[in-house]
Amino acid sequence: MAISAAQVKELRERTGAGMMECKKALTEVDGDLEAAVEAMRKSGMAKADKKADRVAAEGRVEIVSEGNRAVIVEVNCETDFVGNDDNFRAFATRCAQTALNTEATDVDGLMNEEVEGEKLEEHRTQLVAKVGENVQVRRFERLNAEGSLGAYQHGARIGVLVALDKADDELAKHIAMHIAAQQPVCVDEDEVPTEMLDKERAMFKAQAEESGKPENIIEKMIEGRIRKYLGEITLVGQAFVMNPDQTVGDLLKEKGAKVTGFVRYEVGEGIEKKSENFAEEVMAQARGA
Repeated sequence: MAISAAQVKELRERTGAGMMECKKALTEVDGDLEAAVEAMRKSGMAKADKKADRVAAEGRVEIVSEGNRAVIVEVNCETDFVGNDDNFRAFATRCAQTALNTEATDVDGLMNEEVEGEKLEEHRTQLVAKVGENVQVRRFERLNAEGSLGAYQHGARIGVLVALDKADDELAKHIAMHIAAQQPVCVDEDEVPTEMLDKERAMFKAQAEESGKPENIIEKMIEGRIRKYLGEITLVGQAFVMNPDQTVGDLLKEKGAKVTGFVRYEVGEGIEKKSENFAEEVMAQARGA
């Protein structure tokens, strides 16, 4: 059966696949458009399954906001080339918009949400088939603000949301930029995880004991180092990047505002990336030839 250009065009519009792939699919089902769409979806799912174990540590952070609420999403792929692809960027935006406008509480729930008649997971598998890489929605988080909500993106790799209890959009934006640059762990020392503080205290104690100083002096040394450490990892304790002569805490006090929460995402943080040695790879291929 001859396959017309119009049939190929319609299948491309519905699946986003390449022209030759669409023509092949239509030929195999004697021009049945619906059967071709179903076959290509199954093929896309199979390709996605094969690529699921491949490390995806590139990608982008996407932020979508509406009034005093916003969501931040990290979507991963294997290479920065695909991370800059228009199809990948559109998918990341779709994920963020869906996360903002639904009640999904985790990634599994988000991927089961329907968008334009299909589950978001189906959109993902179609994208995998199109770009030829593993694509994963890694995480998302919503943030609401009583006052101002600041959002800042440094390229596609770093994104920050910060909520203030006071309406001050400029301050919120500046605090978001600070968080992007300085990577605080939490707002203040009350939020520092106990296990994290205990680990640092134990390390400082071991270092101080090597000095041979009396126990009371060692305790003072440890407390001094802990205070310095808290100043480095808490938002309010850090020197403000736009004015290092004052801390963020001093700035907030001056403005009569309080940070009620923040989120900072950086693409690929915490993902163990595969170390590649291309010389060894070529030699291995040559030996196997």
